[in-house]
Amino acid sequence: MNAATLAEEATPNPLLPASYDILWSAVCIAIIAFFLVRYAVPRLTAMLDERAAKIEAGLQQAERAQEAAAAAEEQIAAELGQARREAASVREQAQAEAKEIVAEARAKAQAEADRVTETAARQVEADRQAAQISLRTDVGMLATELASRIVGESVRDQALQARVIDRFLDELEAQTADKGAAATTREA
Repeated sequence: MNAATLAEEATPNPLLPASYDILWSAVCIAIIAFFLVRYAVPRLTAMLDERAAKIEAGLQQAERAQEAAAAAEEQIAAELGQARREAASVREQAQAEAKEIVAEARAKAQAEADRVTETAARQVEADRQAAQISLRTDVGMLATELASRIVGESVRDQALQARVIDRFLDELEAQTADKGAAATTREA
């Protein structure tokens, strides 16, 4: 061996640490690893497990909230459908009541119209009879006066006057009836 090889062997490699440094470094790493495995890793694992449990609970709660929201939505839809059916029923009932009210009002109006027509017919009949009586009286007086002038003496006897008036009016009615019948046959 030569001297140069010996000198190289005696000089340590600067990239490799000394053997005692490697030994003490390994002991320190072992101690740190022991404390990490013994104390830090279980706490870290417990913290991660707790966090995973919270996340899982939050997901389950969100799932339950979605189910509750879906159930509430279905209930709202059912109640809305029920409300629509009730509204339709109320509308139909209101329309039926309106028809009843209109029919009742028409019936009352028809009854009132019938009553007014009947009253008017009675009034017309009463007026016609009053006019007939007045006409009979006036015609009777004229006929009596005319008969008195024609005969030349006064016709003051009541019975005689009544007979003359009745006969004169009967003749007038017969003539009027004959003219009405003749006009009716011409129209036909």
